[in-house]
Amino acid sequence: MVENAQQRRTAGDNPIHLWLPERCGEAKHSCHDCENSNTISHCDDCFSVNLYCRSCICRLHQNMPLHQLKLNQMWRDEYFHPITLKQLGLHIQLGHSTGQPCYNPKPAYDNDFTVIDVYRIHEVTLDFCNCEQVSSHYKQILRAHWFLATSTDPRTAATFTVLEHFHLLSFESKVSAFEFYHCIAHRSDNTGVNPIKDQYSVFLRIMAEWHNIKALKCVGCGHNPAGVDATQEGELVVLYTACPHPGKNLAETLNDMDLLLILAIDANFHLKHCLGYFVEERNYKVYLQENGTLTQEKSTCVSHNTVKMADTKASNGLAAKGVGTVVCTRHDMRLANGVGDLQKGEKYLNMDYIVFSVLSCSINFSYDIACQWHKKLWHQVSASLPLQLHPNSSQQYRFFVLKFHLAAHIAACQTEFSFNWSPHVGRTDGEAPEWGWADINCVAASTKKMAPGTHWDILDDHFGDWNWKKVTVLGRALLRKITDAVNAERDHRHALADLEGSIKESDSEVTQAAVRLALVQQDAKDLEEGISISLHSEVTPSILISTGLDLEDAHVNLTQHSTNDHNSLQHRIDLWIMIQVLYMPFVSHLRATSVEVSQSDENTGNAASGCPKGKPDSIKPEDILLLLPSNICNLTMCDTKLLKVEWSLRLAQANDALNKCHSHICLHHQLLRFKAQHICGQGANTRAQKSIQAVECKLILSHEKYSCAQQALIHLSAHLDHLDWEHKLQPLRKSNLRPMGDLGGHTQGTAITSRIWLTQGISTDDSDRLQDCKSPFLTTLSNGLMDTSHLALCIEWCKTRAQHNRWFEEIQLLSEEM
Repeated sequence: MVENAQQRRTAGDNPIHLWLPERCGEAKHSCHDCENSNTISHCDDCFSVNLYCRSCICRLHQNMPLHQLKLNQMWRDEYFHPITLKQLGLHIQLGHSTGQPCYNPKPAYDNDFTVIDVYRIHEVTLDFCNCEQVSSHYKQILRAHWFLATSTDPRTAATFTVLEHFHLLSFESKVSAFEFYHCIAHRSDNTGVNPIKDQYSVFLRIMAEWHNIKALKCVGCGHNPAGVDATQEGELVVLYTACPHPGKNLAETLNDMDLLLILAIDANFHLKHCLGYFVEERNYKVYLQENGTLTQEKSTCVSHNTVKMADTKASNGLAAKGVGTVVCTRHDMRLANGVGDLQKGEKYLNMDYIVFSVLSCSINFSYDIACQWHKKLWHQVSASLPLQLHPNSSQQYRFFVLKFHLAAHIAACQTEFSFNWSPHVGRTDGEAPEWGWADINCVAASTKKMAPGTHWDILDDHFGDWNWKKVTVLGRALLRKITDAVNAERDHRHALADLEGSIKESDSEVTQAAVRLALVQQDAKDLEEGISISLHSEVTPSILISTGLDLEDAHVNLTQHSTNDHNSLQHRIDLWIMIQVLYMPFVSHLRATSVEVSQSDENTGNAASGCPKGKPDSIKPEDILLLLPSNICNLTMCDTKLLKVEWSLRLAQANDALNKCHSHICLHHQLLRFKAQHICGQGANTRAQKSIQAVECKLILSHEKYSCAQQALIHLSAHLDHLDWEHKLQPLRKSNLRPMGDLGGHTQGTAITSRIWLTQGISTDDSDRLQDCKSPFLTTLSNGLMDTSHLALCIEWCKTRAQHNRWFEEIQLLSEEM
């Protein structure tokens, strides 16, 4: 064996050794500009690494007054000492251009001024311009892009950069002001040797003012001729152009159900504790005080914690236990006046007020307990809600339960309050509040101990950011949604057409027994008329093919039989082959070259058909090639009479196998349900599992027989010109062997009926009963003329039609929103 050559090594293979000499280097000990070496300073924040004297570095930093310096005097020490530009004598002059002197400067109050920046907290020497006809000190600071904590004798400011940085960081990481401020403080001095003045409370006040000004600016209220005080309730909300807004992108009088606003209602108990997202506080509290003694009725559905614990949640020491919210569930947008505090649990009393504070047009309500909430809603509205919140009597309201929550309700609720079975809602799922809570819950740790005003302002700010992010991706989101909706609508339209085609009136199903009887009768008739072409006194062409199909079935079942059965099958095959040669003399040559025949069979696609395959080298009877007409018609000429006989038998065989598949699937499904509901104990479960496995084996055999018959029909149809049969007997995969109503891993709105249930028509003598495209089954059900399997098909048609309608409505809604 040749040994591998030793790998050549380079200096780069050990980078640490290359780095070690670079740790020490030579430094210039004089000013880079004037060569002065008395006092040398270095700036940590500048890109340059050059050293400068006191006067040069102050001159260079007139436009960069918030940089951090380090100083070494006459190189007496072995390291640089931190120093500020204030200590070096730099004065920050406001009101004039950089470098232009002011002839009447006025120092900051007590010559003490602190600036909070992104990287550090700086103490600076600040001079205001006190010349005649000059701007106020407050405006001079703002023009320097610093934000003051107070407008009278200011001593602290924060740069616009740090405020914008914290504003965005709080949205993305949900960091608190305490954590952010102390991070900057430790970056300014992480040793504690020179502790900085605590400006945390000042920073909080600055951020509160910053939030308010930014909110007013974003919605254009800053330049309102009537002033900021003219801002109306809810005017600071970021609107979503795709949502319906009466008078803006929607007519004031709306009659079109397709454009209704869909609201989702929910509460969050992580957020403990107006011009934006919260309801007006004074009227809300008056309403709660007047109606606080009302008791909440019990649930008649399952025991929802939302209803059961509405009056029992602990709230000691808390101004609010959580918040309730109303959002646009189509676009997951927070609405104006759509958020309110919850003093205890999720009481109807609180939610009623919040809901009717946002109503503007006809509404679809989505609520996880809508089945209970809607019962006495209108009574509570008329009895307790303020008059200005009473809805218009002409408005239309519908109630739904969120799709994910719906499975926890009783069966009646799952039908009455489902988005999937209700028109004019598209593919709305109602789960929008839950997505919003996942984003806002991280703020709970910092807001639960805030005063109510600050608490509301912070949540308003985060809700506004959530809405703004939705607005920025509006185009991409709508494009993705309508692309998916168009593709899904097409798939469900085809599925509905296939299902409707399968339930149209068809001829009675033909069984193998009926076909064999008809063939025997035809043989007897031909014999009487003297036109029989039988080459054997007892075996006619129809009997030959029928017997061949029986032997083919015996191939599949032989593995479970004894040795005597093998011998019996071998004897039957030998006799059948002797007679087969009379009608198909060319099979002797093909059987002698069986390897080539087998390869040709696989090339035609029959390898995956489920038909038994021959093994030329095997002497077992189940491995013998039968070479029926369907196996060899693509290789050589075959008698048309034999092809027609096998066609009729194979067609009946496929129908019989398909019916057995249906029966086995239903039985398997029922056995699983019975086992889950009624069987307990190891012995009983073992016996039940054996029964289930036996049904599964029968289902597999029936599927293989169907696949074999379907593949044989494909070969025969090419020679008999039969074209109108494949839509009824389509190829079936193992994934199609699932019961009707099984979603196959998909959701209720995206699942498509398994193909196995689209291969059989409904037989009936009434040709008019199934022709009504709008409701082909209602008449049938009323007449009571349909068995259980057909009833299941009727229900499946209703579901499929509803799914297609929801996707079609989704396209219409998205088109309007775009």
